[in-house]
Amino acid sequence: MFDIKNYDTFGKIEAIKKGWSSDKKYYIETVMNERLLLRIAHISEYEKKKNEYEIMKHLAERGVQVSEPIDFGVCDNGRSVYSLFKWCDGEDADILLPDMTEAQQYALGVKSGQILREIHSIPAPDEQEEWGKRFNRKTDSKIRMYENCGIKIKDDDKIIAYIEQNRHLLEGREQCFQHGDYHVGNMIISPQGELTIIDFNRSDYGDPWEEFNRIVWSAAASPHFATGQLNGYFNGRPPMEFFSLLAFYISSNMLSSIPWAVPFGEQEVTVMKNQAKDVLNWFEGMNNSVPTWYIANFYIQYINNIPYKLKAPFDFSFMEKYGEVFKVYDDQDSGNICFGVKNGDGKYFIKFAGAPTAKYSGKTEDAVDRLKATVAVYEELAHPHLIKFMRAEEAGKGFAVIFEWTDAECMGKMYPQSRKKFIQMSDSTKLEVFNDILAFHIDVVKKGYVAIDFYDGSILYDFHAKKTIICDIDFYTTMPYINVTGRMWGSERFMSPEEFMLGASIDEVTNVYLMGATAFALFGGEKDRSIEKWRLGSELHSVALKAVNDDRNRRQQSLLDFEAEWKRAYSFIKA
Repeated sequence: MFDIKNYDTFGKIEAIKKGWSSDKKYYIETVMNERLLLRIAHISEYEKKKNEYEIMKHLAERGVQVSEPIDFGVCDNGRSVYSLFKWCDGEDADILLPDMTEAQQYALGVKSGQILREIHSIPAPDEQEEWGKRFNRKTDSKIRMYENCGIKIKDDDKIIAYIEQNRHLLEGREQCFQHGDYHVGNMIISPQGELTIIDFNRSDYGDPWEEFNRIVWSAAASPHFATGQLNGYFNGRPPMEFFSLLAFYISSNMLSSIPWAVPFGEQEVTVMKNQAKDVLNWFEGMNNSVPTWYIANFYIQYINNIPYKLKAPFDFSFMEKYGEVFKVYDDQDSGNICFGVKNGDGKYFIKFAGAPTAKYSGKTEDAVDRLKATVAVYEELAHPHLIKFMRAEEAGKGFAVIFEWTDAECMGKMYPQSRKKFIQMSDSTKLEVFNDILAFHIDVVKKGYVAIDFYDGSILYDFHAKKTIICDIDFYTTMPYINVTGRMWGSERFMSPEEFMLGASIDEVTNVYLMGATAFALFGGEKDRSIEKWRLGSELHSVALKAVNDDRNRRQQSLLDFEAEWKRAYSFIKA
């Protein structure tokens, strides 16, 4: 390593153990505060590494988001070859994707497909062997290796039969440069949300569609990302011929993954066997070449470069009159879509009905009417812990309700990044949040209302102001209220038995159940209400458990009764 160009500027050198590559990898910090990635391989790979480096340099010069090459040469007195790249800031895509919204996952998938199309624009050498002949030979070898390894996949006959019946698809396929290991484990998402492709060490030439054989890892991490990758690559839904070949390449790769895993031990063999099980399910026993994870008719739009999902296109240009959109909430099933907007020094939260939102199954006009009806609810239930209503108006062929913005994190599972911050709060802070929620609902009952469709998506916490904020109370209504639908609006984790019973009374005792369910969401195992999952004292557990009794006559009979028991039990903890 000492004879690498500019080695004397390397202030920090750390070995990187992650990955399956035979390359030695190092994180470098120079005395000029540059951060670099150094890869070292045996000199026998000189020509391959030189070609890989030159292609990456070519891609980077064209603006393709890959690891940017810095230097290439020979080191270790001629025994090794090195490649030096700029360090990619960020985190592996497979780690970050689960914490993103479905629209964000899909949008990054589209970007990965577009990048791959650019990578595939580099043609294979003219002397490259014809693909059908080459890959059929490779397939024969994979089947032979699998049959000789001694470990078998359930229903392997279906996999082998599919391969044998579809070998003709390989004939006449054009070839190009391949990344060689294209999946979320070799992609970095920067703090700014940009996607960069790394690790070209398995690059080769071949059928561009074979490159998708690693999409199994991406689909397991995020079906929305994998769907976006295909749609981004093909600029729309892929042709059926592609799906037929995709099933072929994944099947072929799956067979060879079993003998590949054997030298790495039982754990890796189990991983590959589980993946094989997934693949058979995705392709429905090899009877359907379109994998079940592919999401048809998934549609996203952008506003200020922020992706959000809808069922169909909708013109949101009218949002400009409110200011600059910096946040979109598109995961509600109520028919509403919400925006965070900046206008000068002010920030606003805008709830809009009238667009074909992705998760709403009702009529758009019903969503508009329902949102209009909420105006009186927010006005009458105004409270220090309720999001502050400002005004409402007709807008963009729909209806908009404008609230004061709050820089708070949401507990709702539909927003994983925000929920993660919320859940990491201490239980002492969550106790304050719970007391605020309880106080608000006691006030709701005093004003003659009952809470309907309150769940974790309604709970916010502003870490800067140290304040609980409650939102999304659109279905709260005056008492008495009778269940006229059977299964009412709401999350089952927070709903009492009477909210599933046609003709049942929905009242304060129903909201006692709601407070108990909220306590278990904050301090226990949600639907698992065992003492083992409960993080506070047994006295508080008993109070919460009584509140969620299926027999409403055995619950506390008012929120004030619940509050008194809760405070009494809490005094035992403090004592």
